Parts: sequence; C-alpha cells; structure tokens
Amino acid sequence: MTGAVKRAFKFRFYPTEAQAAQLSRTFGCVRLVYNLALAARTEAWTLRRERINYNATSALLTVWKKTDELAFLNEVSSVPLQQALRHLQTAFTNFWARRAKYPRFKSRKRSRRSAEYTASAFRWRDGTLTLAKMTEPLDVVWSRPLPQGCTPSTVTVSCDAAGRWFVSLLCDDVIAPTPACGAVGIDAGLDSLLTLSTGEKITNPRHERADRKRLACAQRNLARKQKGSANRAKARIKLARVHARITDRRHDHLHKLTTRLVRETQTIVIEDLAVRNMVKNHRLARAISDAAWRQLRTMLEYKTAWHGRTLVVVDRWFPSTRLCSTCGALAQRMPLGVRTWTCRCGSVHDRDVNAARNILAAGLAVTACGDDVRPQRESSRTGQSSAKQEHPRATKGIPVR
Repeated sequence: MTGAVKRAFKFRFYPTEAQAAQLSRTFGCVRLVYNLALAARTEAWTLRRERINYNATSALLTVWKKTDELAFLNEVSSVPLQQALRHLQTAFTNFWARRAKYPRFKSRKRSRRSAEYTASAFRWRDGTLTLAKMTEPLDVVWSRPLPQGCTPSTVTVSCDAAGRWFVSLLCDDVIAPTPACGAVGIDAGLDSLLTLSTGEKITNPRHERADRKRLACAQRNLARKQKGSANRAKARIKLARVHARITDRRHDHLHKLTTRLVRETQTIVIEDLAVRNMVKNHRLARAISDAAWRQLRTMLEYKTAWHGRTLVVVDRWFPSTRLCSTCGALAQRMPLGVRTWTCRCGSVHDRDVNAARNILAAGLAVTACGDDVRPQRESSRTGQSSAKQEHPRATKGIPVR
C-alpha cells in the first residue's frame, strides 16, 4: 500500500535575540486571542444560548485589533492568531461530539508555548526558513534531510520549559511499501517493557528511575529558592532540563522499538490497557507512567497506517494471562507475584509469554473471521466513532490501514 501521508519533521533551532523576542511576543498574543475568543463564546452561550463559530471570532479579532488596549496584536503576524481561532473551533467541535471536555483557558505558566504558521506566513527557499515579520532566516539544525521534493505546508514554532526552541515542518511524504509477513502478539509489562509471542522480551529501560537522583536534587534546589527570584527561574530551567532528558530518551527508545516492529511484521496484536485507571494504583503509578504504554500504542497506530500494516487491539477484559495457550483452560486466580505457572494439562507457562501468545491468537481470530469485532473508541484526533461491545470479555479488532 503506497500513498502520501502527512509527516511532521521536528528540528531544533537557535534564534537571535530579536527573533526570540518576536516569537515570545507572538506566543503571548496567540494565548491572549485564544482566551478572549473562548471567553466570548462561553459568554454568548451562557447569556444568550448562542453558538459563535470561527467566522464570528475572526470578525471579533479584527475589532480587537482596532482598540487601543489590544493594538499590540498588530505587531505580530496575523496567521498564528487566526490559527489559534481555528484550534479553538476544533476544540469545540470535539466537545460537541463528546470526544473531549470543554475547552480550557491557556495558562502563561503551564500551557505549551507555540505558534502555527501556514504557507502565507513563511518563506521556504533553498533549505532556509524565514517567518513573517522577520528579516533573517532561522538558524535551524538540520539533523536529517527532508524528503526529496517536499515543501512544508505548515510550520509550528515552539519553546519548551527547558528553554529549547523547536520548529516542526508538516510535509506530504510518500512512503514506499516494504515487504513484511507474519503476525506478532505483544504483552506490555513493567519488568519487561514488551513481551512478544515469539518469546522475545524487551527490557524496560526505566528512564525515570535512572535519573531519579538527579531529578530529586533539582527539585530540592528549586524548593529552596524564593518565589519570584532570578535564582528560582534558573533552578526551574535546570529541573526542566532533567525532565526533558528523561522524555527525549523515552521517545527515542519507543520510536526505534515501534519502527522495528512495524517494518518486520504485517499484523501486530496488542492489548487495550486502561492506563488512566491503572495509574490510580499509587504503588505502580510512577513505573506505569514511565513505561508510556499509551504513547507506544499511539506510535503503533500511525506507523501501521503509514506502512500499510494491520493493528488489532484485543479488549482489556480478555483473560490473556489466566488462559492456557496450550489447552485453553482458564485459571481461577493469577496474582502479580506469580511469574510462572503450571496448567492442569502439564504445560509450564511464563506469565508474559503465555499472555502474548493468547493475545496473538485472539487477534488472528479477529482478522480471520471477524470474531467479536468492534471499532475503536472515538478519537478527538480522527473523529471516528465506535459502538458499544455487547460482552465485556470479548475481543475487538481494529484494522488500521
């Protein structure tokens, strides 16, 4: 399966003082316009039961720019401001469709600092990128080349909590098909991040645990600083850098792992895990969050779609651990401390390998005969809906093409 897909290529860049000041001003204006539009839409619905759409908020933006209090909005490019209104419209669309909660106001301290530029607000020429309201191109570190003949359609500039600047270029890319065969079942865990139905176990790197001492030291240094002081701001950046190191290493490992699985296997079967409920266990919450199972599944979803693979998700109530993969007998109890167990048929099972084999068998049953198929739960990104499953212990197949 070959086709053009939307891919974002993220690079780090180092702005000049003038560029950093202009971008910081743009981030603030984007946040302000988003909050003003959200307040206007909320007030219109609360007082008059009136729904204001994107066109109405765009007209309001024109009025705001003409006032003395908000005249500074004219100092930045108008495109990121319009994109903020479009993002708000998307948030309300997801809310009305019950795919997301009611939109919240953006915070100066907690919200992501970013601005989105469309093709009319940047110039891409000979590998150089120049944004609107700027005379000099950005000093981008091109860590990898863009696909041959690709021209960015959207550019997103962001600055993380550690003070690092990034630019993300959205391009249309054509991914050549690669041959693959076979199927694999995957059981996620903590001792082993993934256990494959082939018997292979992938070690959990535990990135957060490796940097836990450094993280605790940075947190103590931040707690000792006086609020509002320059030293506290420096300590906050040092703490953010530790978090960024952990996050970057985790992302790198998950990307390499998921890319390998997608390139080698045609059908991948995973288990639907309720991570939001699992982190309520305070003994395992930190380890579960560090494993990033939800992020792993997200990567598998869009990478299988890119490469024409099939991703099947087995229902979370399927008893993959307690079911004997040899005779099909169901054990009564299986505490977390039991890592190996013996079935009444005499088969000795490794807990994780047995679960992965059962997950694979359930996924193959779905792809072969459509046994107990139900679509994926509706996503705020794709807008695809799903139906309720009749039996809680059945499986669901989600072919992603």
